Amino acid sequence: MRSTSHILVINGTKVRRPVFILGAPHSGADLLARAVKRSTGFHLTAGRPGVLRVTYAFARRPSIATERERGAARVLRDAYAEAWQITERGCAECPAECRELSGLRPRHGDDDLDGPCVEPRGVQRFADASPDLLYSADVLLDAFPDAQLLQVIRDGRDVVADMMGDERCLAWFRPGLSNLNEVFPNPFLGVEEVAERDKWPRAAMAVRCALRWRGSVRLSARLRAQTPNEQLFTVRYEDLIARPGEVAGAVSGYLGTPISKVALSGGLVRTGDREADERKVGAWRDRLTARQVVQVEKVAGTELARLGYSLSTPAG
Repeated sequence: MRSTSHILVINGTKVRRPVFILGAPHSGADLLARAVKRSTGFHLTAGRPGVLRVTYAFARRPSIATERERGAARVLRDAYAEAWQITERGCAECPAECRELSGLRPRHGDDDLDGPCVEPRGVQRFADASPDLLYSADVLLDAFPDAQLLQVIRDGRDVVADMMGDERCLAWFRPGLSNLNEVFPNPFLGVEEVAERDKWPRAAMAVRCALRWRGSVRLSARLRAQTPNEQLFTVRYEDLIARPGEVAGAVSGYLGTPISKVALSGGLVRTGDREADERKVGAWRDRLTARQVVQVEKVAGTELARLGYSLSTPAG
């Protein structure tokens, strides 16, 4: 049962229908976040320290949220009560990724403040696109019963290719951070079977990344089955790349607020740099070895096929 409504007020504005953007690592959620953040009337945050502390606690130890029930929702709501404050000093806590979503220059030093990224008087809606929010989706809906969720689904092979080039993603696989001995099954690492846990210490990196993607899309599927249509909208990354204008229109209709088509399309434009290659649909064909493709499809082939992605190796 969802918790009773609790009105949160930020800078004199009531938080109604907050928007949370979810997805596996490197799913393309940042592209939607950029469009929302640069749209009139929105204040979107991403990666604020207080929010990350709470969401990663829930992600890595789900029992914390389930055992505390409404207490977990209150803790998360309090984290956003601080994160969404629009002040110069508050915005100084935003990571570089959040500033980039706004189109602001990188900050150099603690004294390099250039004001908030949005004018408080123009804010009507609040949003967040912090990493790995997917694992706190149930708590988000308890904390904000009128929340609207946007989730992005992407071909797991492209996701794995990107994850393998991201040291921050790979850091979660280090022995000191992998908590399989304390938490099993482990939704965050995507390890659900005893055989997978036993093989984890010697598993190839592509296998570990594939397990994380598989776990995230299974969680997304359960979320879809349990959430009303008016509170969850799914965007396929490949559609976002091919038809950003159509996606922006569909997202605008779902949110009931115009989303910047220019910002969404502009986030896809790169000029011959590495990021352009990584954004390409199907880039895994050039970036993964044949062995890695087999490993990923063996782990996550069922989910890839269910989502409509053609396998390059025989099923099973």
